[in-house]
Amino acid sequence: MQALYNENAPKKPTNLSVNSDLLEKVKHLNINLSATFELALKEKLAKAQTENWKTENKRAIQAYNELIDEHGLFADEHRQF
Repeated sequence: MQALYNENAPKKPTNLSVNSDLLEKVKHLNINLSATFELALKEKLAKAQTENWKTENKRAIQAYNELIDEHGLFADEHRQF
């Protein structure tokens, strides 16, 4: 499986606008903003790529399901459940 992104790519400074009260509270709790932001982006990226894959492969998945509905699975006769 292909990596989601290059985890060894260099860091790049970025300016963000964040709710000031939220920022104050997380800083008070010593929450690492960069690590939290990267984790949130990684999760969003994974979800978006999954949804894109499903959309791009929707017709193939439907065709496969129709084939299984019509002919069954290869080992259906050997299943114990």
